Amino acid sequence: MPDHVRTADGRRLRVEVSGDPRGRPVFLLHGMPGSRVGPRPRSMFLHLRGTRLISYDRPGYGGSDRKPGRSVVDVVQDVARLADALGLERFAVAGRSGGAPHALAVAARLPDRVTRAAALVGLAPRDAEGLDWFAGMAPSNVNEFRTASTDPERFAARLIPRSNAIREDPARLLRELRGDLTADDRLIVNDNTVRSMLLRNYHEALRTSAYGWIDDVFAVTGAWGFDPAEIRVPVLLWHGSQDAFSPVSHAVWLADRIPGATAVVDPTAAHFAALRVLPNILNWLLADESSASRALTPPAAPDPGRSAGPDGRAG
Repeated sequence: MPDHVRTADGRRLRVEVSGDPRGRPVFLLHGMPGSRVGPRPRSMFLHLRGTRLISYDRPGYGGSDRKPGRSVVDVVQDVARLADALGLERFAVAGRSGGAPHALAVAARLPDRVTRAAALVGLAPRDAEGLDWFAGMAPSNVNEFRTASTDPERFAARLIPRSNAIREDPARLLRELRGDLTADDRLIVNDNTVRSMLLRNYHEALRTSAYGWIDDVFAVTGAWGFDPAEIRVPVLLWHGSQDAFSPVSHAVWLADRIPGATAVVDPTAAHFAALRVLPNILNWLLADESSASRALTPPAAPDPGRSAGPDGRAG
């Protein structure tokens, strides 16, 4: 398995495959900032469930070449190219946070190839009719997204030195976010296993430049290039109602817009709880119709003082 794939326009996409090499394929689209090495279930979990998990760096992150001016819908060609290179005709797709709109784009534009799609703690389009896009959002995110929309040059000029500092000290990003984290989110990110994966993820995301992050923000706050109402494959929307980074109202809007979408809202969870439920999300993505509802059963609560690791076990 090569560690990178060339696109039709000559760009390099850095890819990583984990789990069962003969298992059922699922594309996992990372957050913002993020990379192919972001948090995921442990390899043993994936093997036991016959899952082949495919992740890659979106353009500008990690080992993938930048694509200036990309929109959310541009992810479709990249995922299709990766699937072709891997010999995959059909596959499921999931996206977390900034990866969620991209997963929905793949579901909308590759209906003959996508079996199911899941969007965790994602955002709605910036021009979503009837949605107060910034309501319930942390002030830091409001400032970031508004600046990206109104003064993109200023936004990029601010994010470049910030990204450089985070690359040198990835824990800096978690410290910056701490004031907006709920107690549950703090428990999750303070878990040694999760924290290690997050720090590795942030470092790799920003290893070559800040432009993956910059272009991601421009993409999610700009025109997506598709309407979520186009989606015809089964979709699961998962959200924590306490999320201040991606307010739950965005998931509610998407659930109303996407035909037949299943929405699951955890009243006690916030943003990083999406890492805890990812094993159940994978179960749903690969379940047949008769067992789909059982695949959504919430994981057991962790012991006090310990957070659930990405394989659903306390760790």
